[in-house]
Amino acid sequence: MEQLVFELAAPEQPRFANFLPGRNGELVAVLDRFACGNVDETGMLIWGAMGVGKSHLLRAAVALAMERGRRAVFLDHPEAMLASAAEDMPDLVAVDRIDEASAAATGQGFTLYNALKQRGAHFLAASRQPLAAMTLREDFRTRLGWGLVYEALTLSDEDKPAALEAYARQRGFQLSGDVIEYLLRHGRRDMSSLLATLAALDRQSLSMKKPITVALLRTWLQRELEWTTSKHATATGN
Repeated sequence: MEQLVFELAAPEQPRFANFLPGRNGELVAVLDRFACGNVDETGMLIWGAMGVGKSHLLRAAVALAMERGRRAVFLDHPEAMLASAAEDMPDLVAVDRIDEASAAATGQGFTLYNALKQRGAHFLAASRQPLAAMTLREDFRTRLGWGLVYEALTLSDEDKPAALEAYARQRGFQLSGDVIEYLLRHGRRDMSSLLATLAALDRQSLSMKKPITVALLRTWLQRELEWTTSKHATATGN
């Protein structure tokens, strides 16, 4: 059972297709064009609270850029910019948590941004803070402000049922109201966990050739809880 849960719960690679946009429809549409190089601006900054999906969007943008034949790289922390070589610039550089950049990383970011601009490439960044609140070197902060700036908005509880239903339709299966209600009441409520649960349920229902029901969801959540508890006990030696 543990191996089955592991296989079904394996996270999907971040893509725009498995991101629930909610009120972020314009942001996702612009980011799609940005990743493909179809915008004039060199930079794009996405800011928002923890858990709204900024890292997912950056990784999805890099994946799309590579699918379109562009050279792209995702850096999970701005300190990774210090290893960037100006002579080997990709077409898209995506940097997560840019607001945590040290003075050295900020300086490198300024140089990197200018190099990308010079060759018509693109710089994508994510931050938990809005541009005005960042304590970065002013010249680099100004560069970020030259480009596109979007706030990533969290889904409200009222928006989640419709978003989950739309996600299910996109994957090609139906999700009844009682399943959605049970999931929102008993599952983890952050969107990444909700989507991971739906993806796992979809795979399980296909393997069992059965529709997704409350009973199936209840069984899955119980197995996932047992699996998570077992993993934690193993990790802590209990």
